Amino acid sequence: MTPKVEWVALVQAADTLNLEEVSKEPNEGYEHDETFLRKIHHVLLEVDVLEGTLQCPESGCLFPISCGIPNML
Repeated sequence: MTPKVEWVALVQAADTLNLEEVSKEPNEGYEHDETFLRKIHHVLLEVDVLEGTLQCPESGCLFPISCGIPNML
C-alpha cells in the first residue's frame, strides 16, 4: 500500500491537521521500521475529518465536509 501513496499530498494533509510529522518520502527499508509504519497507519487509517472542507489542489474548489461526508457536488 505504501508505494501507492501520493506523499506530497499526505505530508500536506498531515501538516494541515497538525498530525504527527510524516517524512517527505518513505525511508529505505521502511517495511521493517515499526515507528514509521505506526505513524503512516495512524495518518491513513485512524484520522477522520468530521467537519471542515476539502480543497482541490488543481482547481481550488472547496467541498464542505459534514458528519464525515464530503459533498463533492
